[in-house]
Amino acid sequence: MNEYSDKELVLLFRNEDSKHFAYNLIVKKYQEKLYSHIRKILISHDDTDDVFQNTLLKVFTGLESFREEAGLYTWLYRIATNESITFLNQKRRKYMLPIVDVEKHLSNTLESDPFFNGDELQLKLQTAILKLPEKQRIVFNMKYFDDIKYEEMSEILKTSVGALKASYHHAIKKIEKYLDTV
Repeated sequence: MNEYSDKELVLLFRNEDSKHFAYNLIVKKYQEKLYSHIRKILISHDDTDDVFQNTLLKVFTGLESFREEAGLYTWLYRIATNESITFLNQKRRKYMLPIVDVEKHLSNTLESDPFFNGDELQLKLQTAILKLPEKQRIVFNMKYFDDIKYEEMSEILKTSVGALKASYHHAIKKIEKYLDTV
């Protein structure tokens, strides 16, 4: 299969004759990364599926007006991140839960998740990550697991590079502290 650049995919999408073809190529190219990113935020497989579908719908409806100020990859991650955060906020409001209870729920979900296939150390790491404040957790996951550069993260999260570096540093310190106590 010919590997298309992101710019080529966007151009193909804007052509009515190749719109669906281009969209399918975009999904195929980024679905694993986007799903994994959402899953790290939401933990639950079912919730991730729902948010992933919402993300893909937003991508399809928004791609026509995509201004290419950021890269396609960055734009996709921003949509996935925003959809994930929106979902968590709706869940909090729906059940009138403080953030601590939502994090506890996510932690319990992780432990009972039949799709989690990590060992005990991975479970401890994931539990430590879930204890982080939401923004630190997202920054940690993007940097540690997805190896996203701070500049790209800055575009995705609309936050300064300095603030992201500080968030990552604080996240690491909190994770180390948690792992030292368990």
